[in-house]
Amino acid sequence: MASLDQKTFVKLRRLYIIALSLIAVSVFVSQFLVQNFLDDQATDSRVINIAGRQRMLSQKLTKEAIQLKYPDSKFALRALQDSLAQTRNLWYVSHKALQQGSDSLQIPHIASDTIAKLYEKINPFFNQILDASSTLIRPSQNTSQSNAEMDSAIQTIQKNEGAFLKLMDQIVDQYELEAAAKIDRLRTLETLLACLTLLILLGEFIFIFWPTAKVVRNGMLELINAERKALKMAKDADALTESKEKLLWESRALNQAMDKTLLFVRTDTSGVLLQAGEQFKKMFKLNSVQENTKFASVISNVELEQQNLEKILTEHKKTGWQGEVKGRSPEGDELYLEMSLLPFQKEKSSNELLIILLDITKRKEAHEEIERLTKANFEERISRQKNVSRQIIENQEQEQNRIAQDLHDGIGQMLTGLKFTLESINLKDRDKAQTKIDHLKVLSLDIIKGIRTATFNLTPPELTDHGLVPALIKLAKELTGLTGKQITLNNTTGFYQRLDSLVEINTYRITQEAVNNAIKYANSTSILVRIRHTEHLLSLTIEDDGDGFDIEQAQQTKRGDGGMGMTFMRERMNYINGRLFVNSEVGKGTRITLNIPID
Repeated sequence: MASLDQKTFVKLRRLYIIALSLIAVSVFVSQFLVQNFLDDQATDSRVINIAGRQRMLSQKLTKEAIQLKYPDSKFALRALQDSLAQTRNLWYVSHKALQQGSDSLQIPHIASDTIAKLYEKINPFFNQILDASSTLIRPSQNTSQSNAEMDSAIQTIQKNEGAFLKLMDQIVDQYELEAAAKIDRLRTLETLLACLTLLILLGEFIFIFWPTAKVVRNGMLELINAERKALKMAKDADALTESKEKLLWESRALNQAMDKTLLFVRTDTSGVLLQAGEQFKKMFKLNSVQENTKFASVISNVELEQQNLEKILTEHKKTGWQGEVKGRSPEGDELYLEMSLLPFQKEKSSNELLIILLDITKRKEAHEEIERLTKANFEERISRQKNVSRQIIENQEQEQNRIAQDLHDGIGQMLTGLKFTLESINLKDRDKAQTKIDHLKVLSLDIIKGIRTATFNLTPPELTDHGLVPALIKLAKELTGLTGKQITLNNTTGFYQRLDSLVEINTYRITQEAVNNAIKYANSTSILVRIRHTEHLLSLTIEDDGDGFDIEQAQQTKRGDGGMGMTFMRERMNYINGRLFVNSEVGKGTRITLNIPID
């Protein structure tokens, strides 16, 4: 009999292993195929999303291009050009990724012949819009030419946008059709796999389970199984008894811990208190749970807050709820509580609610204080930025007034003197005429010098044509000749690299301001401009041997005496992500250092 049992179990084990292996193989194959399809479907969804986004980006690009035609100011124009450049770049990258694939956008280089042909049709319109938008974001010195190019570019964009959108719609539709075709193939595949699984189960039933059923019907095996079942039931009964005792002990310990540490109550479905923990009683000053005491009336004495609590209990007494509620302490202070509502069935016909509370009043107050401080800090930054903007505008107006005054008081008066001298020349009196002509020559040289001085303070052509260093060389040379001061430029590392136009203009203006201040206010005789650079940093140092000044006193003022002032110089440096350092001492000169990051 023992030999027969052993053979039976070996046979059953072998048959079950075969059956389960076949089912496992079927499930593995089906899951492998379905997962591959789901991966393809995720990629298709991403491609359709990005393709659809192209329509939005082209419309946004057109809108921003039209806005460029009517900017509020130069700064608004630059902001619009930056926004247009970002939109254009994203539009270009997405368009190329849809055709060639992109690892960063997780788009594979897989496309049908139909989609490839549609891209061949849309690319000419895309390239026309792309080239036209590049014209709009490129700065131009000639205003009339720039306006003409801008109008032409906007017309080109508007002309090609309609065709681009129409073809883009066809591309998106084609993507969706191909995705739907994949879904149909998956349905067919699932049907085939289901049929295959049914055939496997049928084969297992015929060749495995049915023969096994015949063996199981053997009486001897039934008797052995019954005996084993009885032994197992006895062991399970002992284990259940032991587990029940342990669970009862743990339940008592848990109830005691909850009663002493948690804010919790137990209510019926209508919100009437049945039990309250010690911490809850202590917090709300309850000696005991009175009959028909409502949970909402204990939490708050405000009618609106009570109605809100009763509404929560009524609507969520079967599903449970978690969230934040508002209450009142017995003293009338506001409380913020995080409440968890847990429905449970105590008996077959008795439903109750377990409510666990967490006092978050201090955390709520701290959060509100953080929000208040954040708002105050933001308002302070806005106010400071407004002051800086006002200072910039005032300095620009002051610079324009200074140039106008120089032209009126200097060149204007000299031209008036020139006119009167010319009118007073009497050619009959040769000696006096010669003297006046000599005076006219001197006066003419003074006028030329005044004009050169006034125009030199404007943007020099060397800056736009040749870059920062040639412009600074010209600055040092011209100011040396005009002022008689010794202004020396020392390019120690041979830096002649071109930078962004805004970086060059602001760096030039700050250097010009520092040199002019040293000439006008420091009583200096020698000024040294030193240029050094590394791979990622350009450093300019302006040193003079003048009177110097008290840095702490200067920092307490909002602006300097000369031109843009120290505040304006710092704002220019912040605008180009640079840093400005000022070292000065009364009677020992001044050194200003500019550090500008370069690519």
